[in-house]
Amino acid sequence: MIQETIAYLGYHDIEGALSYWHTYSGYEVDAILGDAEVAIEFKSSREVQSKHLRGLKAFNEEHPGARLIFVSFDTVPRLFYGVEVMLSTHFLRELWGGRIIC
Repeated sequence: MIQETIAYLGYHDIEGALSYWHTYSGYEVDAILGDAEVAIEFKSSREVQSKHLRGLKAFNEEHPGARLIFVSFDTVPRLFYGVEVMLSTHFLRELWGGRIIC
């Protein structure tokens, strides 16, 4: 998923748009797009639980306007505690359709 995101950013000549975020207390987010516009966590879990969202929630405290996305194998797309839960294939369609970051 990270490689696909890198490929999309490169293909669309969006430089400097991908970073990683973590805190000293151990929270982390896999991908930050743009100027903290989108935060994405990738997991291979089949069922999203609130414990999986800790990093995104911590990120949201510092960047309350960010779009929060959790990509997994969970087949039920939904808004879960303010986080968009997406199946990996749906994320790829949204990414390459230009609906994640422009």
